[in-house]
Amino acid sequence: MRLDKYLKVSRLIKRRTVANEACDGARVSVNGRPVKASYQVKVGDVLEIAFGQRTLKVEVTGISENATKADAPALYREIV
Repeated sequence: MRLDKYLKVSRLIKRRTVANEACDGARVSVNGRPVKASYQVKVGDVLEIAFGQRTLKVEVTGISENATKADAPALYREIV
């Protein structure tokens, strides 16, 4: 699954266009390196997303084409 779609489905970012812009602005990195929105996400990847001063680090635990609001948190695990 594309990175921008994964960010939207997992509800880490609300809209796919916003996810695209974050990737283009190098605010999203996978396994320590900046990637494009077209990157194919795999289970086990570690995503880092910069939200202003705060950085969110998560590990991909599942991939689903669509997920309900209740199921979305099961797609990733937050790393402290």
